[in-house]
Amino acid sequence: MKVWIYLLAVAAGVSLSIEGAIYGELGKEIGKLESSLYNFAVGTLIIGLVLLFLGKGSLSYTFKAPKWQLTGGILGTIYLTILVIAIPLVGVGVAMISVIFGQMAMSMVIEHFGWLGSERKPVNKEKMGAAALMLISLFLIF
Repeated sequence: MKVWIYLLAVAAGVSLSIEGAIYGELGKEIGKLESSLYNFAVGTLIIGLVLLFLGKGSLSYTFKAPKWQLTGGILGTIYLTILVIAIPLVGVGVAMISVIFGQMAMSMVIEHFGWLGSERKPVNKEKMGAAALMLISLFLIF
């Protein structure tokens, strides 16, 4: 098992909670949409610099890629903007547990049906139990 992948995923989750809290507060000061714009502007600059030195892909393929594959940018914008709005209202914990539950539930559906190029992995009782426990944790943390 590649434990380091799990550790990186945990680090990503930690950074998302910190990011959400920071941008929730920034949104109070400069505006919610402005906070999201700032996030994406800074992120674009940073990834642009990284791409300059480490990029090995083909950015021009973007124009040839199936349109559904390009919706990730829209979804990422929606995700962050909702967090910027939600965190000051419900708190970081409830917002993040809600996000994780939504991710878990949709991931199970995507994998069960093999949507979006994913390998088919049927939903089983263990996965349903895990989702139920996440939903219970949402109510308990609320």
